[in-house]
Amino acid sequence: MPAKTNQPTELALLLVLATLWGASYTFIKIGVETIPPLTLIAMRTLIAGSILLAVLRWRGLRLPLDVATWGKFLFQACLNSAIPFTLIAWAERSIDAGLAAILNSMTPIFAFLLTVLVTRHEQVTARKLFGVVAGLAGVCLIIGVQALNGLGDQLWAQLAVVAATVCYAAAATFGKSFGDFDPMVPAAGSLISGAAILMPLSLVIDRPWTLTPSMDSMLALAALSVFSTALAFAIYFRLLRTLGSVAATAQAYIRVPVGVAIGVVFLGEAVTTTAGIGLVCVIAGVVAMTMPARKRATIAA
Repeated sequence: MPAKTNQPTELALLLVLATLWGASYTFIKIGVETIPPLTLIAMRTLIAGSILLAVLRWRGLRLPLDVATWGKFLFQACLNSAIPFTLIAWAERSIDAGLAAILNSMTPIFAFLLTVLVTRHEQVTARKLFGVVAGLAGVCLIIGVQALNGLGDQLWAQLAVVAATVCYAAAATFGKSFGDFDPMVPAAGSLISGAAILMPLSLVIDRPWTLTPSMDSMLALAALSVFSTALAFAIYFRLLRTLGSVAATAQAYIRVPVGVAIGVVFLGEAVTTTAGIGLVCVIAGVVAMTMPARKRATIAA
């Protein structure tokens, strides 16, 4: 069960998280222009994890040393950083940042499906069923119509973002197991674990010492690491504890307009009619999934 907290504060943090993650799609788009996706994400997790580790030490906190907890950190890293971050970065070499934001907004719907099918602590209602159908229809509309136009490369990139979204949903469900820790502990532990996975691959595959990244890509990497990862992860794990997995992922429908707007303003991207209709379907689905149920009034006899 979510912890009792100051609801306005948690909702404000939800808005901040949505903004930080909404901006991440543009940072990634700029970053992968001159930095390979694997190296970009390896550096992202390394820098962000190091920042959170320094903050933990400043606060007098330490990461646990037992093997079982680090095994959980490693599994969380696969679900919440190493795999989805890399998939999205690879996808954004061929699709717009705004489209990636739209497809990634399915996280709350997949989180609900996982809680129903795996943990089975969510009740299936007509409203939530509508949310699932509307959200899936929105994504099928976005991907399906473009696939019919023969955009094979973009199709695989779009499917990669959807796969990343499923990872995020699983991470939100699994992340509740860290409820006994300070939010920065699993955030730092999972990011450091993600860096441990990705850095050796980056050194072997990309040979980063041979790269010549642009200043824009380097600045985008810095912003992505500090704000959209280190700060965002600390907020995210707090919200998992205070609001729960489905509610914490509800920032997805706030993140979408933020991500799309930043892509339009700073990258000159355009939203197609099909993507716009799909976006409406996805947002309607997510709102239906996360809207609190009305309490029925009882009439005194």
